[in-house]
Amino acid sequence: MISMKRVALITGGSRGIGYGISKHLAENGFDIAVNGVRGEEAVAEVLKELRNTGADVIYCQGDVSLTEDRKKIINQVKKHFGKLHVLVNNAGVAPKERKDILETSEESFDRLISTNLKSAYFLTQLAANWMIEQKKADTSFTSCIINVSSISATVASVNRGEYCVSKAGLSMVTQLFAVRLGEFDIPVYEVRPGIIETDMTTKVKDKYDKLIAEGLTVQDRWGYPYDVGKAVSALALGNLPCHGFNFKCFCFKYNGCGILSLH
Repeated sequence: MISMKRVALITGGSRGIGYGISKHLAENGFDIAVNGVRGEEAVAEVLKELRNTGADVIYCQGDVSLTEDRKKIINQVKKHFGKLHVLVNNAGVAPKERKDILETSEESFDRLISTNLKSAYFLTQLAANWMIEQKKADTSFTSCIINVSSISATVASVNRGEYCVSKAGLSMVTQLFAVRLGEFDIPVYEVRPGIIETDMTTKVKDKYDKLIAEGLTVQDRWGYPYDVGKAVSALALGNLPCHGFNFKCFCFKYNGCGILSLH
């Protein structure tokens, strides 16, 4: 039996924001390909929870910063599902140490650019070419690409400049591919999460607990991975209008050009 369900590939999809996205897409009728660097046994419980939604779920282990691993991931999706409708470039890392930009090491800079930016650029290239093939073979085929960046794409943090640069670069990747793929009716979106409670933000939890209590955010709470999942799911399902709108909760703002901010 060939499944009629749409297929989504989520990089970094087994934890944090990526898991919130995977869970929401699975609950909304997608079959799921989860990418991560950990061994499959380490994410067995996550995969079980996703499969409990009724989704067909596979795990594509690999480091998206590596050329061969990116090819392996796409080939695994091809072999199992034979199709791909949604690519979510979510995988990302923070600096191992937050350092002033006057002290940032080249090693840290290269690590973040490779994982947060280069990986998305070239995985998108692979997925986009495959999506174009599918579109040419079936004119009713629909697909999209969603990049998860950060408000750090535009908000300067001088103690983690390499992170900001990687996310600002991802914003341009979104615009470039949106322009290039427009003729094939393949939209490319960007979601910019703000203060989201994940293992990446554990070290600054006390700092942001205080700032949130002092009125930093619209609602006096952290954002959660599932909140981001709602935004990504709306894009993947095509449930957004073509013109600007605002939701009260977390000020989702979509400008029609593929940028959705979660502050």
